[in-house]
Amino acid sequence: MEHYEDEISSIDEESSLVNNESSWERKSEDIRVDEETDDNRSELKFDKELESEAELEKRKLIEEALHSKQTNLTTWQNLAISTFGLVADDLRCKVWPLLLEVDPCPDEKIPSLEELSTHSEYQQVVLDVNRSLKRFPPGIPYKQRVALQDQLTVLILRVIMKYPHLRYYQGYHDVAVTFLLVVGEVLAFRIMEKLSTNHLRECMEPTMEKTSYRLNYIYALLYKVDTELHNFVDSASVGTMFALPWYLTWFGHSLNQYKDVVRLYDYFLATPPLMPLYVATSLVVQRRQEVFAEGCDMASIHCLLSQIPDDLDFEEILTRAGTFYKKYPPEKLEYLVTKRVQKELDQRKREEQIMRNRQNKNKGLWLRINNSVPAWLLFNFKGKYGLLFAAATFIQHMTFAESRTY
Repeated sequence: MEHYEDEISSIDEESSLVNNESSWERKSEDIRVDEETDDNRSELKFDKELESEAELEKRKLIEEALHSKQTNLTTWQNLAISTFGLVADDLRCKVWPLLLEVDPCPDEKIPSLEELSTHSEYQQVVLDVNRSLKRFPPGIPYKQRVALQDQLTVLILRVIMKYPHLRYYQGYHDVAVTFLLVVGEVLAFRIMEKLSTNHLRECMEPTMEKTSYRLNYIYALLYKVDTELHNFVDSASVGTMFALPWYLTWFGHSLNQYKDVVRLYDYFLATPPLMPLYVATSLVVQRRQEVFAEGCDMASIHCLLSQIPDDLDFEEILTRAGTFYKKYPPEKLEYLVTKRVQKELDQRKREEQIMRNRQNKNKGLWLRINNSVPAWLLFNFKGKYGLLFAAATFIQHMTFAESRTY
């Protein structure tokens, strides 16, 4: 986060916006989001704490690695995964690009917001960025905040314009803003470009079909590691929607502590793409007693899991998730995922058939009424009492018809 202060402060006070003042005023008039329409998440807390002795030791290891010529990708991955991750943003700014093996291209021209405003996703991106003011550091001057918002909008649009097959989704901005705050817009673009074509690629497809499929890994893994909890949550028909924002935003949308967000990002950048699903499962296991206490009620459990408390021990959650992945990698869960998806598909087909049967039954009844009651009666008695009168006429007609058959 410290990097954004250096970058923003270097912008001339009179031209701190990515676009000029008039273009921002025009954009604000067109797409003004009132405070009442901001997202309803609590404000992201950017509290700075003094580093503990253990964190200072970890910092020393990272700084030594940065000055060593013997480091490789595995070095950075181990440092990012182990306790405390990369400790602070001044170190993340240096190590995150190394984890993804991306290089900044300072000579590349960054387009203005004006140049990108014709893109079909422009309006939606700006709306989402404006709604996410609570995810920016509090207390920064207005012009600096506006500059950050414009940089975030440009960052997102640059990626989806460079890769037209990728579709923007709501929540993508929660990922992008974290990288923007830590490494600045030049490196943030390189990182988002890499993630969008790898880790987040399935989330950026035209439909959410693959994303929905992936969320079923949570239940498959939960079945393996805590069958009792799996059966309880499954019997309550909780589903997977509670974990959708976790997966789409790497928990960036759901956490209230900035330090927790960046710690998870350390971990996800150093681990396989499906690791967020393992962390999600580990988090559910961490709260198993709370889940059981809610009773077997879908709404209550969904509400509980959707709200992540601030006092969770994420180091414990991450360690457990890593153990889960080693013991049950995705390929060992695939058959359970396929089985669950097929079961849900069969259930949906049965429900649709029941609905069709009801519709056909009602349709058949209406045809019988239509054939038995004179057209003038239906035409002239369309009101509530008219329909009652038509129904009574139909019943009388059917009773008379049946009596004649004997």
